[in-house]
Amino acid sequence: MTIIYAILIFCLLIFVHELGHFIVAKACGVKVNEFAIGMGPAIFKKQKGETLYAVRAFPIGGYCAMEGEDEDSEEPRAFNNQPAWQRACVLAAGSFMNLLTCVVLLIVIAFCVGQATTTIEQIGEGSPAEKAGIRSGDEIVAVDGTKIDEWDDLIEAIGYSKEDTAEITVLRNGKEEVITTQLKYDQDAKRKMIGITPVMERGVGQSVSAGFVNTGRMTVMMYDTLRQLFTGDVSVSELSGPVGIVYATNQAAKSGMLYVIYLAALLSLNLAIINMLPFPALDGGRLLFLVIRLFTGKRVSDETEGKIHFIGICLLFALMIYVTFNDVLRFIIPIF
Repeated sequence: MTIIYAILIFCLLIFVHELGHFIVAKACGVKVNEFAIGMGPAIFKKQKGETLYAVRAFPIGGYCAMEGEDEDSEEPRAFNNQPAWQRACVLAAGSFMNLLTCVVLLIVIAFCVGQATTTIEQIGEGSPAEKAGIRSGDEIVAVDGTKIDEWDDLIEAIGYSKEDTAEITVLRNGKEEVITTQLKYDQDAKRKMIGITPVMERGVGQSVSAGFVNTGRMTVMMYDTLRQLFTGDVSVSELSGPVGIVYATNQAAKSGMLYVIYLAALLSLNLAIINMLPFPALDGGRLLFLVIRLFTGKRVSDETEGKIHFIGICLLFALMIYVTFNDVLRFIIPIF
């Protein structure tokens, strides 16, 4: 099942990415020679109009091959002969689709799990909350005088408090009561707790909002990781490739389907962000050349740009080999 989940995730993320390029290319009138999922020999292919649709043997990539994408072409509908704004839209569409996929998957998770409210559902036996007299059904409205609007506010106020006690204002039977409780540090969570769990609510509007908010938070986290890679705070040896993804899929599958969906959302956003980096062969690198050629004209030919992107692909493959080797040392060798 791990292999099946991993293949499904790979295929989904690649499909939506290349579908983004394909849809916008067709909408802009660009000639698409082939739309393929997977790499290597074709196990299924069908010519429809000017485009060959193919499913290839190895689910580790895919492509939307446009006329004039990496070479000079005299075809009027070639990619290289389209206005700059249309080419930019085609290039950005793949990452946009991966970003959208992340949002949709996180909306699904939010709806399935529900959103934590500030109303208490359960009190841990022997917990500080129970000893203080906090009850199931109480709604927490403030901590130490600070207003609490959502569960995350409560975690912040209690979990990272510098005090050993807290004054919890609860709404009980329509009246506010202030209860003083001890705070207990949890070694696993690495924060202070009082031993309560929230009532979970499900709603379409709440789930959609949570999907966008959580995507934003995940994006900030990923850009922070990239910053640490460039500053050296995080080593390149920490990166993972396909082997690491399969391992992560295995770990997620043990915890349940929602964890697999979350991993897919994380990888989809990762693909969106990485593809927009200004590096040759990536969509961000192609956008960078698009900007450069707006100022330099034809001094950088399509053929020259194609060669630079080919070098970029080689460097990316070298990086892939490196991270795969590290993944084997980290995840495969210890098994034996």
